[in-house]
Amino acid sequence: MTEQTGKGRDAMTEAGIAYSAAVLLFAVVSFLFVAIASSSGEGYRESDWYRYLSFLLPQLCFAGTAVLFFRRNRGAVSPREVYCGCKPIYFLLAVLLAFGLMSLSELNEYFLRFLQWLGYEPQPAALPTVSGWYLIPALLVIALLPALFEETLFRGILVGNMRRCEWGTVPLVFISGALFSLFHCNPEQTIFQFICGVCYALLAVRSGSPFPTMAAHFANNAAILVMAACGAESVPDGAKLPVYLTAGICLAAVLVYLIFFDRKNFRRGGVKNGKKFFFTASAGIAIAAAEWIAVLITGFLHG
Repeated sequence: MTEQTGKGRDAMTEAGIAYSAAVLLFAVVSFLFVAIASSSGEGYRESDWYRYLSFLLPQLCFAGTAVLFFRRNRGAVSPREVYCGCKPIYFLLAVLLAFGLMSLSELNEYFLRFLQWLGYEPQPAALPTVSGWYLIPALLVIALLPALFEETLFRGILVGNMRRCEWGTVPLVFISGALFSLFHCNPEQTIFQFICGVCYALLAVRSGSPFPTMAAHFANNAAILVMAACGAESVPDGAKLPVYLTAGICLAAVLVYLIFFDRKNFRRGGVKNGKKFFFTASAGIAIAAAEWIAVLITGFLHG
């Protein structure tokens, strides 16, 4: 049976529209932002105002997309349906998952070294000032807002609609993880973001709520900011083995529990109404893929 949202609209059509709208809105806003910022003169990329806005604008786009989705589906999919509660154990799993994903940073480092060996020059996202009291606004803009609005779109709206349309759990978590990774248009982080997206989607499916993934997302971003505020760009070499080993054990334990022991909301099967979803999401997928390729080519040209 085709799952309907408001005014007879198909749920997967609405999910695809939400993804395309988020990508298109972000692309337009980013173009205008860079065009306006570049007129302020040289060195604007090193300014705190530019760095803060570069993190803030995507979240405003996510928030706008969520408002559009709820308005289009008024009376059928309410915010209360998306922002539903869950058992406290999933918040514990979320924190353990956020810590566990640290174990993949070394894997991502090896992938980045491979790209550099091929001639790629990485373009890391520069953080604004985070020392002292500056850490507070950084936590708000770079940790809290992404946790709220990215998770609303990817785990609340996309995963939520996929569940309502009875997608199989396996294709759901992998497809939503791929869309999450692609949206960020960051070749050097693609593998890490894909795995994060898969893990977050699995946690959202099991809990039936985006709140635990919001907690995991916040914990991940906040840890990066706190480490930067303490002058530690990464885990010190002497502590890498015990930290990454412990994190790897946590990640494995969480995944084993979610996959083999917690079978809540598990569903066999494939992708129902997938043609409708991919048709309406195709614009967003095409734009994000083009930007991903452009960033990759730029990295090689600068290498």
